[in-house]
Amino acid sequence: MAKEIKELTSRDENYSQWYNDLVIKADLAENSAVRGCMVVKPYGYAIWEKIQRQLDDMFKETGHVNAYFPLFIPKSFFSKEANHVEGFAKECAVVTHYRLKNDPRGKGVVVDPDARLEEELIVRPTSETIIWNTYRGWIQSHRDLPVLVNQWANVVRWEMRTRLFLRTAEFLWQEGHTAHATREEAIEETVKMLNVYACFAEQYMAIPVLKGVKTASERFAGAEDTYCIEALMQDGKALQAGTSHFLGQNFAKAFDVQFLNREGQREYVWATSWGVSTRLMGALIMSHSDNNGLVLPPKLAPYQVVIIPVYKDDAGLAVLNERVAVLSNELKALGISVKYDNSLNKKPGWKFAEYELKGVPVRLAMGARDLENGTIEVARRDTLTKETVPVDGIALHVKALLEDIQRNIYRKALDYRAAKTITVDSYDAFKEKIETGGFLLAHWDGTPETEERIKAETKATIRCIPLDGDLTPGVDMVTGKPSKQRVVFARAY
Repeated sequence: MAKEIKELTSRDENYSQWYNDLVIKADLAENSAVRGCMVVKPYGYAIWEKIQRQLDDMFKETGHVNAYFPLFIPKSFFSKEANHVEGFAKECAVVTHYRLKNDPRGKGVVVDPDARLEEELIVRPTSETIIWNTYRGWIQSHRDLPVLVNQWANVVRWEMRTRLFLRTAEFLWQEGHTAHATREEAIEETVKMLNVYACFAEQYMAIPVLKGVKTASERFAGAEDTYCIEALMQDGKALQAGTSHFLGQNFAKAFDVQFLNREGQREYVWATSWGVSTRLMGALIMSHSDNNGLVLPPKLAPYQVVIIPVYKDDAGLAVLNERVAVLSNELKALGISVKYDNSLNKKPGWKFAEYELKGVPVRLAMGARDLENGTIEVARRDTLTKETVPVDGIALHVKALLEDIQRNIYRKALDYRAAKTITVDSYDAFKEKIETGGFLLAHWDGTPETEERIKAETKATIRCIPLDGDLTPGVDMVTGKPSKQRVVFARAY
């Protein structure tokens, strides 16, 4: 295992390769035989399940319910909302035939040319169109509103340059789609779900985020406004960690979804959509991990504690097994997830390195001397520190330690973001500072031309117009034109 860790590229030497190495070596995911797609391995999927379970609980607490809609969408549906089809046209995978047949030349199978579909089907890149076509049959009156639906699904967006978790042709996500009687109610929903995402990112993922609104050029295709949370990775690049869209009445008009309001008049429904994906796995890795491997926040770790016995013979292991069984039950009684690794095929030193690489928050080690002295060794992953403490009361000690680790990981990320958030007033200063990464707060004149020029010349984009930013007016650093407030620039994934 020591050799495995030595082969982990240094984060400072090559951040991109460090990330790729870590995803593979920590057993999170691997590339599949299908170009651009990934296999999420059991340990990686266990983290995703924790993310999914917690978010699902938060959605249901805010009144949402889960449903499922088809993977395939008729091509004609995409023609009904012009901005939407333009935004996704280049990423769509298209099904044209429904049958294979044996190759008459004896070379496997071929597509049966007689089995062409009358209308091609798009493999779901997002579900607004199929869902709003369905909502037309669900919504007739104001009594049918609001509709608060979420689905957990996979989507396909045909990517040529892929990267595990961050950008793959197929990925897992959730997408909420809600329908409302008024504009105000829909906007309230959009902001509410943005706050749910921000709360989850900070309290569970231990990642501080900025909440804001996207510019028109960065807006979701078919939305009137896109709200987002933006996180800063350890290489100084931004990552969009979640989005919530106010769709106005665009999709209701496209699919003729009307309702009879309280005054007996017909009007179009107001809509939102919102989603996060397995991209959060990439955010989790890049926000906290180090050259020794993953660093996982306890709230999302597949198991929060691993216990490793140190023994000389089978008799010694048997005694340890009995004592650890009692200890495990004490930890589990406090809601702590535990793995006891008494496997015989690996030495304790190997196990120490393996679980350090996998980011398990707390490691407990117990040997014959510990049994005699009534002690146990406790190692915390975030600081790589160890201590030997009395085994009596260890469950409460570990519970407090896990809470401290969660806070410490967040505090470290917050301090990093604060150090890498810089206010700039001149374009020369901007071009200099953007090379070292981070969030740059600068004035922008609000025009797409200036936004595009900055992007072309510096590779930096406006990550968001912050919701709680400095509203002091100023002048654009490029054009000198008036600016209403500072916006957040960064290079991004």
